[in-house]
Amino acid sequence: MDLMSETAVSLGRKIKAGEVTAAAAAKAALEAVRQKDGDIHSFVTVLEEDAVMVRAKEVQRQIEEGILSGPLAGVPVALKDNLCTEGIRTTCCSKILDQFTPTFSSEAVLNLERAGAVLIGKTNMDEFAMGSTTETSAYGITRNPHNTDYVPGGSSGGSCAAVAAGEVPYALGSDTGGSIRQPSSFCGVTGIKPTYGTVSRYGLIAYGSSLDQIGPVAKDVTDCATVLEIISSHDRKDSTSIKREDTDFISALKEDVRGMKIGIPRDYFGDGLDPQVGDAIMKAAHVLEERGAVLEEFDLSLVEYAIPAYYVIASAEASSNLSRFDGVKYGYRTEEYEDLHNMYKKTRSEGFGPEVKRRIMLGSFVLSSGYYDAYYLKALRTKALIKRAFDRAFEKYDVILSPAAPTTAPKIGDSLSDPIKMYLGDIYTISVNLAGLPGITVPCGMDDKGLPIGLQLIGDCFQEKTILRAAYTFEQSVRGGE
Repeated sequence: MDLMSETAVSLGRKIKAGEVTAAAAAKAALEAVRQKDGDIHSFVTVLEEDAVMVRAKEVQRQIEEGILSGPLAGVPVALKDNLCTEGIRTTCCSKILDQFTPTFSSEAVLNLERAGAVLIGKTNMDEFAMGSTTETSAYGITRNPHNTDYVPGGSSGGSCAAVAAGEVPYALGSDTGGSIRQPSSFCGVTGIKPTYGTVSRYGLIAYGSSLDQIGPVAKDVTDCATVLEIISSHDRKDSTSIKREDTDFISALKEDVRGMKIGIPRDYFGDGLDPQVGDAIMKAAHVLEERGAVLEEFDLSLVEYAIPAYYVIASAEASSNLSRFDGVKYGYRTEEYEDLHNMYKKTRSEGFGPEVKRRIMLGSFVLSSGYYDAYYLKALRTKALIKRAFDRAFEKYDVILSPAAPTTAPKIGDSLSDPIKMYLGDIYTISVNLAGLPGITVPCGMDDKGLPIGLQLIGDCFQEKTILRAAYTFEQSVRGGE
């Protein structure tokens, strides 16, 4: 029995029933990583087998004694390497944090641990989550399990590739402008970005604080809903954390979209969209229509302004957030320097990669005197207008349906040669972060190269259950027809 071919929930059920042990599941995950990760490079840190086994056996004991009874107790997990883990190296895949070992764990990780998760390792990512292909990592590129000549997407490419390759049943990623949804689309897995504030950002190494949100990557909608229910919590340590009473996301897993109004933005189906992607998305829309949903095209507007607004705001926040990495308090420090200022300069020049430097410089520029009003304030106003456009849309529609990306995964090397092209690849996902909305990506087909296509479903704030219900209905409909 290949335990890593199981979904997280089905594996958890078998562990609970005594059919397999948490130790056997952990061993299977470590073996899968050993066999497959040489080609994929999903992981940057794999925990020592002894440490994993000690944890797995302790979890097994608690399951047998009835202390742990949740659906994912004993199930192996991988974490994106920007989530702090106590005593385990956390690098953000940057040279500047190469040997950083946190003294605490992020709240989302603690929630998983309380539920009995067994950590296998930390996954590769674009450096400081800045990128869309997982090629800007200081530790080398991750490859798409469907075809290793292609990227897995980013910045949570390592987490998505690990799930797609069957190395772990599920993983956590972070989403600042589509960094869970886009690589989920490229890798043919399911990923959800919850409403901003639903999952605590405490212990997530920040890129863009007003945009970042942690979320799960898994094999199906059921797994995503289950993981999201576990990691969602109000946290006083995070000032943006929201106290919600409606986080019983598993209850939304019903095959029922009768009367659900689904809006399809015309703006998302114009120039730049690969015809094969567009066809697959519309075919998926008609599957939901056959199940009783009501489809309607509409004009969302402001789409062309989303990318410039996002990159101004995200870069400004990155410039501020990354100022703490200066070689003094923790992380990398240059070996030779003349004075304090020279040490700062050389440490940051040597420690950061080209894409991170590009965004720090852009952010510093838009925040500088004389340009703050012209760029940063204008971007914030545009962000407010985009949120208003979504508010108007959700007065009429329950769900907005769109592609997750304009194309399937590009070849390795294609995007990095043209950063603007890479930025434009986020066109369908970044508005969701600007407006703080929930969004989910589910696989809906393959192109003629055998690369996955992802369907994105967007909900109004705090309406995760609506998009989960729509995604679950689509998934079950497609599986029923296979």
